[in-house]
Amino acid sequence: MPNVVVIGGGASGLMAAGTAAYYGANVTLLEKNSRTGRKILVTGKGRCNITNNCDKDTFIANVPTNPRFLYSAINNFDCQDTIDFFNDLGLETKTERGNRVFPVSDKAMDVADTLYTFAKHNGVKIIESTAKVILTSEGKVSGVLDTKGNKYDADCVIIATGGMSYPGTGSTGDGYKLAKTVGHTITEIKPSLVGLISSDEFCKELQGLSLKNVNLTTYENGKEIFSEQGEMLFTHQGVSGPLVLSASSHMRNFEKKSYKISIDLKPALSEEKLDLRLQKDFSEHKNNQINNSLGKLLPKKIIPVVLKMWGIDPTKKCNSITKEERQELNKILKNFTVKIKSLGSIKEAIITSGGVSTKEISPKTMESKILSGLFFCGEVIDVDAYTGGFNLQIAFSTGRLAGYYSAIKEG
Repeated sequence: MPNVVVIGGGASGLMAAGTAAYYGANVTLLEKNSRTGRKILVTGKGRCNITNNCDKDTFIANVPTNPRFLYSAINNFDCQDTIDFFNDLGLETKTERGNRVFPVSDKAMDVADTLYTFAKHNGVKIIESTAKVILTSEGKVSGVLDTKGNKYDADCVIIATGGMSYPGTGSTGDGYKLAKTVGHTITEIKPSLVGLISSDEFCKELQGLSLKNVNLTTYENGKEIFSEQGEMLFTHQGVSGPLVLSASSHMRNFEKKSYKISIDLKPALSEEKLDLRLQKDFSEHKNNQINNSLGKLLPKKIIPVVLKMWGIDPTKKCNSITKEERQELNKILKNFTVKIKSLGSIKEAIITSGGVSTKEISPKTMESKILSGLFFCGEVIDVDAYTGGFNLQIAFSTGRLAGYYSAIKEG
Protein backbone atom coordinates (compact mmCIF):
# COMPACT_ATOMS: atom_id res chain seq x y z
CA MET A 1 0.00 0.00 0.00
CA PRO A 2 1.81 3.16 -1.18
CA ASN A 3 1.94 6.25 1.03
CA VAL A 4 0.54 9.34 -0.72
CA VAL A 5 0.68 12.84 0.75
CA VAL A 6 -1.66 15.45 -0.77
CA ILE A 7 -0.79 19.09 -0.10
CA GLY A 8 -3.94 21.23 -0.18
CA GLY A 9 -7.53 20.41 0.65
CA GLY A 10 -9.42 22.32 -2.01
CA ALA A 11 -11.48 20.89 -4.87
CA SER A 12 -8.59 19.21 -6.69
CA GLY A 13 -6.87 18.07 -3.49
CA LEU A 14 -9.96 16.42 -2.04
CA MET A 15 -10.70 14.73 -5.37
CA ALA A 16 -7.09 13.52 -5.65
CA ALA A 17 -6.92 12.31 -2.03
CA GLY A 18 -10.26 10.50 -2.15
CA THR A 19 -9.39 8.88 -5.48
CA ALA A 20 -5.94 7.73 -4.35
CA ALA A 21 -7.44 6.23 -1.19
CA TYR A 22 -10.21 4.54 -3.18
CA TYR A 23 -7.56 2.82 -5.31
CA GLY A 24 -5.75 1.48 -2.27
CA ALA A 25 -3.22 4.12 -1.21
CA ASN A 26 -2.58 5.16 2.37
CA VAL A 27 -3.38 8.89 2.03
CA THR A 28 -2.57 11.85 4.25
CA LEU A 29 -3.93 15.27 3.25
CA LEU A 30 -2.22 18.38 4.64
CA GLU A 31 -4.46 21.48 4.71
CA LYS A 32 -3.31 24.80 6.20
CA ASN A 33 -6.88 25.91 7.06
CA SER A 34 -8.97 24.53 9.91
CA ARG A 35 -11.40 23.14 7.34
CA THR A 36 -11.11 21.88 3.78
CA GLY A 37 -12.73 23.42 0.72
CA ARG A 38 -12.54 27.05 1.81
CA LYS A 39 -12.37 28.43 -1.73
CA ILE A 40 -15.30 26.26 -2.82
CA LEU A 41 -17.46 28.20 -0.36
CA VAL A 42 -16.95 31.52 -2.18
CA THR A 43 -17.44 30.24 -5.73
CA GLY A 44 -20.58 31.02 -7.71
CA LYS A 45 -21.66 33.68 -5.19
CA GLY A 46 -21.78 31.02 -2.50
CA ARG A 47 -23.73 28.58 -4.70
CA CYS A 48 -20.74 26.83 -6.35
CA ASN A 49 -20.85 26.37 -10.11
CA ILE A 50 -19.61 22.75 -10.00
CA THR A 51 -19.07 22.18 -13.71
CA ASN A 52 -20.54 22.91 -17.13
CA ASN A 53 -23.00 20.44 -18.67
CA CYS A 54 -21.21 20.33 -22.02
CA ASP A 55 -19.33 17.92 -24.26
CA LYS A 56 -15.53 17.55 -24.32
CA ASP A 57 -15.02 19.76 -27.38
CA THR A 58 -16.97 22.61 -25.81
CA PHE A 59 -15.00 22.22 -22.60
CA ILE A 60 -11.66 22.41 -24.45
CA ALA A 61 -12.92 25.46 -26.41
CA ASN A 62 -13.43 27.24 -23.08
CA VAL A 63 -9.83 26.75 -21.96
CA PRO A 64 -7.67 29.55 -23.41
CA THR A 65 -4.46 28.51 -21.64
CA ASN A 66 -2.82 25.21 -22.66
CA PRO A 67 -6.04 23.39 -23.64
CA ARG A 68 -4.22 20.49 -25.33
CA PHE A 69 -2.64 19.56 -22.00
CA LEU A 70 -6.11 18.69 -20.68
CA TYR A 71 -7.17 16.22 -23.41
CA SER A 72 -6.25 13.13 -21.37
CA ALA A 73 -7.72 14.53 -18.16
CA ILE A 74 -11.10 15.43 -19.68
CA ASN A 75 -11.26 12.16 -21.64
CA ASN A 76 -10.65 10.26 -18.41
CA PHE A 77 -13.14 12.24 -16.29
CA ASP A 78 -15.45 14.59 -18.16
CA CYS A 79 -18.22 16.99 -17.17
CA GLN A 80 -20.89 14.27 -17.11
CA ASP A 81 -18.61 12.16 -14.91
CA THR A 82 -18.46 15.05 -12.46
CA ILE A 83 -22.25 15.39 -12.40
CA ASP A 84 -22.60 11.62 -11.89
CA PHE A 85 -19.90 11.67 -9.19
CA PHE A 86 -21.82 14.19 -7.06
CA ASN A 87 -25.21 12.64 -7.77
CA ASP A 88 -23.92 9.20 -6.72
CA LEU A 89 -22.68 10.72 -3.47
CA GLY A 90 -26.15 12.09 -2.77
CA LEU A 91 -25.73 15.68 -3.97
CA GLU A 92 -28.48 16.55 -6.45
CA THR A 93 -27.54 18.97 -9.21
CA LYS A 94 -29.35 21.22 -11.68
CA THR A 95 -28.34 22.88 -14.95
CA GLU A 96 -28.98 26.59 -15.44
CA ARG A 97 -28.32 29.24 -18.11
CA GLY A 98 -25.10 28.70 -20.02
CA ASN A 99 -25.16 25.00 -19.03
CA ARG A 100 -23.81 25.95 -15.60
CA VAL A 101 -24.29 23.14 -13.07
CA PHE A 102 -25.17 23.95 -9.43
CA PRO A 103 -26.28 21.92 -6.42
CA VAL A 104 -30.08 21.88 -6.15
CA SER A 105 -29.66 23.27 -2.63
CA ASP A 106 -27.81 26.35 -4.00
CA LYS A 107 -25.29 25.88 -1.17
CA ALA A 108 -21.56 25.73 -1.92
CA MET A 109 -21.15 24.26 1.57
CA ASP A 110 -22.88 21.09 0.35
CA VAL A 111 -20.31 20.68 -2.43
CA ALA A 112 -17.41 21.14 0.00
CA ASP A 113 -18.99 18.73 2.48
CA THR A 114 -19.58 16.10 -0.21
CA LEU A 115 -15.92 16.19 -1.27
CA TYR A 116 -14.80 16.04 2.37
CA THR A 117 -17.05 13.03 3.01
CA PHE A 118 -15.75 11.33 -0.16
CA ALA A 119 -12.18 11.68 1.10
CA LYS A 120 -12.94 10.64 4.69
CA HIS A 121 -15.16 7.71 3.66
CA ASN A 122 -12.25 6.29 1.63
CA GLY A 123 -9.91 6.56 4.59
CA VAL A 124 -8.01 9.81 3.96
CA LYS A 125 -6.29 11.18 7.06
CA ILE A 126 -6.75 14.98 7.10
CA ILE A 127 -4.26 17.03 9.14
CA GLU A 128 -4.22 20.80 9.68
CA SER A 129 -0.67 21.53 8.59
CA THR A 130 1.37 23.69 6.20
CA ALA A 131 3.87 21.90 3.97
CA LYS A 132 7.32 23.49 3.89
CA VAL A 133 9.67 21.15 2.00
CA ILE A 134 9.34 18.30 -0.50
CA LEU A 135 11.80 15.64 0.63
CA THR A 136 13.65 13.63 -2.02
CA SER A 137 15.95 10.64 -2.14
CA GLU A 138 17.80 9.20 -5.15
CA GLY A 139 15.85 11.35 -7.61
CA LYS A 140 12.47 10.41 -6.19
CA VAL A 141 9.99 11.89 -3.72
CA SER A 142 10.45 10.55 -0.20
CA GLY A 143 8.16 12.72 1.89
CA VAL A 144 7.04 16.14 3.11
CA LEU A 145 8.26 18.28 5.99
CA ASP A 146 5.78 20.78 7.45
CA THR A 147 6.39 24.15 9.14
CA LYS A 148 6.22 22.53 12.60
CA GLY A 149 9.02 20.10 11.75
CA ASN A 150 6.76 17.07 11.32
CA LYS A 151 7.86 14.60 8.67
CA TYR A 152 5.43 12.62 6.50
CA ASP A 153 6.98 9.73 4.58
CA ALA A 154 5.61 9.35 1.08
CA ASP A 155 6.06 7.30 -2.06
CA CYS A 156 4.13 10.01 -3.93
CA VAL A 157 3.28 13.65 -3.21
CA ILE A 158 0.45 15.56 -4.91
CA ILE A 159 0.66 19.37 -4.94
CA ALA A 160 -2.91 20.73 -4.98
CA THR A 161 -2.39 24.11 -3.34
CA GLY A 162 -4.33 26.29 -5.77
CA GLY A 163 -3.02 29.58 -7.15
CA MET A 164 -2.77 33.06 -5.64
CA SER A 165 -6.34 34.31 -6.03
CA TYR A 166 -8.53 34.73 -2.93
CA PRO A 167 -5.53 34.49 -0.54
CA GLY A 168 -7.93 34.58 2.41
CA THR A 169 -8.96 31.04 1.51
CA GLY A 170 -5.37 29.81 1.70
CA SER A 171 -4.28 30.27 -1.93
CA THR A 172 -1.04 32.13 -1.31
CA GLY A 173 1.28 30.60 -3.90
CA ASP A 174 2.74 27.88 -1.63
CA GLY A 175 2.66 25.31 -4.41
CA TYR A 176 4.74 27.47 -6.74
CA LYS A 177 7.48 27.73 -4.12
CA LEU A 178 7.44 24.00 -3.43
CA ALA A 179 7.56 23.15 -7.16
CA LYS A 180 10.35 25.65 -7.77
CA THR A 181 12.58 24.15 -5.06
CA VAL A 182 12.58 20.79 -6.86
CA GLY A 183 13.39 22.31 -10.26
CA HIS A 184 10.03 23.19 -11.84
CA THR A 185 9.44 26.30 -13.94
CA ILE A 186 6.67 28.68 -12.88
CA THR A 187 5.16 30.72 -15.73
CA GLU A 188 4.11 34.34 -15.15
CA ILE A 189 1.34 34.60 -12.56
CA LYS A 190 -1.58 36.86 -13.54
CA PRO A 191 -5.16 37.38 -12.37
CA SER A 192 -8.01 35.93 -14.45
CA LEU A 193 -11.78 36.20 -14.02
CA VAL A 194 -11.32 39.54 -12.28
CA GLY A 195 -12.71 43.08 -12.28
CA LEU A 196 -11.25 45.61 -14.72
CA ILE A 197 -9.61 48.96 -13.97
CA SER A 198 -10.54 51.89 -16.19
CA SER A 199 -8.87 55.22 -16.89
CA ASP A 200 -12.30 56.84 -17.28
CA GLU A 201 -13.12 59.14 -14.34
CA PHE A 202 -16.88 58.63 -14.72
CA CYS A 203 -16.56 55.11 -13.25
CA LYS A 204 -16.19 56.71 -9.81
CA GLU A 205 -19.45 58.62 -10.37
CA LEU A 206 -21.16 55.36 -11.31
CA GLN A 207 -19.71 53.32 -8.42
CA GLY A 208 -22.28 50.82 -7.14
CA LEU A 209 -24.49 51.02 -10.23
CA SER A 210 -25.59 47.56 -11.34
CA LEU A 211 -26.76 47.05 -14.92
CA LYS A 212 -28.92 44.07 -15.86
CA ASN A 213 -29.71 42.70 -19.31
CA VAL A 214 -27.02 44.71 -21.06
CA ASN A 215 -24.71 43.47 -23.80
CA LEU A 216 -20.98 43.84 -23.21
CA THR A 217 -18.51 43.64 -26.10
CA THR A 218 -14.75 43.60 -25.58
CA TYR A 219 -12.28 44.99 -28.12
CA GLU A 220 -8.56 44.26 -28.37
CA ASN A 221 -6.75 46.78 -30.59
CA GLY A 222 -10.15 47.58 -32.09
CA LYS A 223 -11.04 43.96 -32.88
CA GLU A 224 -14.01 42.30 -31.17
CA ILE A 225 -12.86 39.38 -28.99
CA PHE A 226 -15.83 38.77 -26.68
CA SER A 227 -19.53 39.61 -26.53
CA GLU A 228 -22.22 38.46 -24.11
CA GLN A 229 -25.45 39.61 -22.48
CA GLY A 230 -26.02 39.69 -18.73
CA GLU A 231 -25.18 41.70 -15.61
CA MET A 232 -22.32 44.01 -14.66
CA LEU A 233 -21.39 46.53 -12.01
CA PHE A 234 -19.46 49.80 -11.85
CA THR A 235 -16.79 50.11 -9.14
CA HIS A 236 -14.65 52.99 -7.88
CA GLN A 237 -11.84 51.69 -10.10
CA GLY A 238 -13.76 50.49 -13.14
CA VAL A 239 -16.15 47.63 -13.77
CA SER A 240 -16.92 44.18 -12.36
CA GLY A 241 -19.75 41.64 -12.21
CA PRO A 242 -20.44 38.40 -14.15
CA LEU A 243 -20.08 39.85 -17.67
CA VAL A 244 -16.83 41.62 -16.80
CA LEU A 245 -15.31 38.54 -15.16
CA SER A 246 -15.97 36.59 -18.35
CA ALA A 247 -14.51 39.38 -20.47
CA SER A 248 -11.38 39.66 -18.32
CA SER A 249 -10.19 36.16 -19.16
CA HIS A 250 -9.90 37.23 -22.82
CA MET A 251 -7.58 40.13 -21.96
CA ARG A 252 -4.02 38.86 -21.89
CA ASN A 253 -1.41 41.46 -22.81
CA PHE A 254 -1.90 45.03 -21.58
CA GLU A 255 1.75 45.89 -22.26
CA LYS A 256 1.34 45.47 -26.01
CA LYS A 257 -2.40 45.77 -26.63
CA SER A 258 -5.17 48.26 -25.91
CA TYR A 259 -8.57 47.20 -24.58
CA LYS A 260 -11.99 48.77 -24.27
CA ILE A 261 -15.49 47.53 -23.58
CA SER A 262 -18.66 48.70 -25.23
CA ILE A 263 -21.95 48.40 -23.35
CA ASP A 264 -25.24 48.23 -25.25
CA LEU A 265 -27.57 49.67 -22.61
CA LYS A 266 -30.64 48.70 -24.64
CA PRO A 267 -29.86 45.39 -26.44
CA ALA A 268 -33.55 44.50 -26.79
CA LEU A 269 -34.06 47.52 -29.06
CA SER A 270 -32.54 47.96 -32.50
CA GLU A 271 -31.22 51.43 -33.36
CA GLU A 272 -34.44 52.07 -35.30
CA LYS A 273 -36.70 51.00 -32.42
CA LEU A 274 -34.62 52.92 -29.90
CA ASP A 275 -34.96 56.03 -32.06
CA LEU A 276 -38.75 55.62 -32.05
CA ARG A 277 -38.65 55.20 -28.27
CA LEU A 278 -36.58 58.41 -27.90
CA GLN A 279 -39.03 60.31 -30.13
CA LYS A 280 -41.92 59.06 -28.00
CA ASP A 281 -40.23 60.00 -24.70
CA PHE A 282 -39.20 63.43 -25.97
CA SER A 283 -42.72 64.05 -27.25
CA GLU A 284 -44.19 63.18 -23.85
CA HIS A 285 -41.73 65.55 -22.14
CA LYS A 286 -41.55 68.15 -24.91
CA ASN A 287 -41.61 71.13 -22.52
CA ASN A 288 -39.26 69.55 -19.96
CA GLN A 289 -35.50 69.82 -19.71
CA ILE A 290 -33.64 66.88 -21.20
CA ASN A 291 -31.97 66.02 -17.87
CA ASN A 292 -35.42 65.40 -16.36
CA SER A 293 -36.71 63.33 -19.27
CA LEU A 294 -34.59 60.18 -19.38
CA GLY A 295 -35.72 58.58 -16.11
CA LYS A 296 -37.89 55.93 -17.78
CA LEU A 297 -35.10 54.95 -20.16
CA LEU A 298 -32.02 54.93 -17.92
CA PRO A 299 -31.01 54.44 -14.27
CA LYS A 300 -30.88 57.82 -12.51
CA LYS A 301 -27.18 57.52 -11.69
CA ILE A 302 -26.02 57.16 -15.29
CA ILE A 303 -28.02 60.06 -16.75
CA PRO A 304 -25.48 62.84 -15.88
CA VAL A 305 -22.66 60.77 -17.38
CA VAL A 306 -24.63 60.11 -20.59
CA LEU A 307 -25.47 63.81 -20.88
CA LYS A 308 -21.79 64.72 -20.50
CA MET A 309 -20.84 62.20 -23.22
CA TRP A 310 -23.62 63.58 -25.40
CA GLY A 311 -22.20 67.07 -24.96
CA ILE A 312 -25.62 68.69 -24.79
CA ASP A 313 -26.91 71.39 -22.46
CA PRO A 314 -28.78 69.46 -19.71
CA THR A 315 -31.34 72.29 -19.48
CA LYS A 316 -32.23 72.11 -23.16
CA LYS A 317 -35.93 71.41 -23.76
CA CYS A 318 -36.90 68.10 -25.34
CA ASN A 319 -38.88 69.78 -28.13
CA SER A 320 -35.73 71.50 -29.36
CA ILE A 321 -33.62 68.33 -29.69
CA THR A 322 -32.70 67.89 -33.36
CA LYS A 323 -32.76 64.62 -35.29
CA GLU A 324 -28.95 64.64 -35.44
CA GLU A 325 -28.71 65.13 -31.66
CA ARG A 326 -31.19 62.34 -31.07
CA GLN A 327 -29.18 60.01 -33.30
CA GLU A 328 -26.02 60.90 -31.38
CA LEU A 329 -27.72 59.92 -28.11
CA ASN A 330 -28.84 56.69 -29.76
CA LYS A 331 -25.18 55.85 -30.55
CA ILE A 332 -24.12 56.46 -26.95
CA LEU A 333 -26.87 54.23 -25.55
CA LYS A 334 -25.98 51.43 -27.95
CA ASN A 335 -22.22 51.91 -27.53
CA PHE A 336 -21.41 53.19 -24.02
CA THR A 337 -17.62 52.85 -24.10
CA VAL A 338 -15.27 52.29 -21.15
CA LYS A 339 -11.49 52.33 -21.65
CA ILE A 340 -9.71 49.51 -19.77
CA LYS A 341 -6.15 50.06 -18.58
CA SER A 342 -5.50 46.88 -16.57
CA LEU A 343 -6.87 43.84 -14.81
CA GLY A 344 -7.81 44.12 -11.15
CA SER A 345 -5.69 42.75 -8.31
CA ILE A 346 -4.87 39.03 -8.19
CA LYS A 347 -6.18 39.09 -4.61
CA GLU A 348 -9.64 39.80 -6.01
CA ALA A 349 -9.40 37.37 -8.94
CA ILE A 350 -11.41 34.17 -9.01
CA ILE A 351 -8.69 32.32 -10.91
CA THR A 352 -4.92 32.53 -11.29
CA SER A 353 -3.51 32.41 -14.79
CA GLY A 354 -0.02 30.91 -14.92
CA GLY A 355 1.64 28.31 -12.72
CA VAL A 356 3.71 25.14 -13.00
CA SER A 357 4.71 24.74 -16.65
CA THR A 358 2.66 22.09 -18.45
CA LYS A 359 5.79 21.15 -20.43
CA GLU A 360 7.17 19.63 -17.22
CA ILE A 361 4.09 17.55 -16.32
CA SER A 362 2.84 14.38 -18.01
CA PRO A 363 -0.67 15.16 -19.33
CA LYS A 364 -1.65 11.48 -19.09
CA THR A 365 -0.81 11.06 -15.39
CA MET A 366 -0.20 14.57 -13.93
CA GLU A 367 3.20 13.32 -12.75
CA SER A 368 6.26 15.55 -12.83
CA LYS A 369 8.72 14.90 -15.65
CA ILE A 370 11.44 16.27 -13.36
CA LEU A 371 10.92 14.41 -10.08
CA SER A 372 9.53 10.88 -9.90
CA GLY A 373 6.56 10.52 -7.57
CA LEU A 374 5.59 14.21 -7.62
CA PHE A 375 2.14 14.99 -9.03
CA PHE A 376 0.17 18.19 -9.64
CA CYS A 377 -3.53 18.99 -9.99
CA GLY A 378 -5.83 21.99 -10.14
CA GLU A 379 -5.04 25.68 -10.29
CA VAL A 380 -1.34 25.31 -9.41
CA ILE A 381 -0.83 24.11 -13.02
CA ASP A 382 -0.58 26.65 -15.85
CA VAL A 383 -4.11 26.02 -17.16
CA ASP A 384 -7.16 28.20 -16.72
CA ALA A 385 -10.57 28.55 -18.31
CA TYR A 386 -13.42 30.96 -18.82
CA THR A 387 -16.15 31.35 -16.23
CA GLY A 388 -19.03 28.84 -16.23
CA GLY A 389 -17.82 25.87 -14.16
CA PHE A 390 -14.87 25.04 -16.41
CA ASN A 391 -12.17 25.83 -13.84
CA LEU A 392 -13.64 23.52 -11.22
CA GLN A 393 -13.92 20.85 -13.90
CA ILE A 394 -10.17 21.24 -14.48
CA ALA A 395 -9.68 20.69 -10.73
CA PHE A 396 -11.78 17.52 -10.74
CA SER A 397 -10.34 16.05 -13.96
CA THR A 398 -6.69 16.66 -13.03
CA GLY A 399 -7.31 15.63 -9.41
CA ARG A 400 -8.81 12.35 -10.56
CA LEU A 401 -5.77 11.55 -12.72
CA ALA A 402 -3.23 12.55 -10.08
CA GLY A 403 -5.04 10.51 -7.43
CA TYR A 404 -5.31 7.39 -9.55
CA TYR A 405 -1.76 7.34 -10.89
CA SER A 406 -0.19 8.15 -7.51
CA ALA A 407 -2.06 5.18 -6.03
CA ILE A 408 -0.92 2.67 -8.65
CA LYS A 409 2.63 3.99 -9.15
CA GLU A 410 5.25 1.33 -8.61
CA GLY A 411 8.43 2.23 -6.77
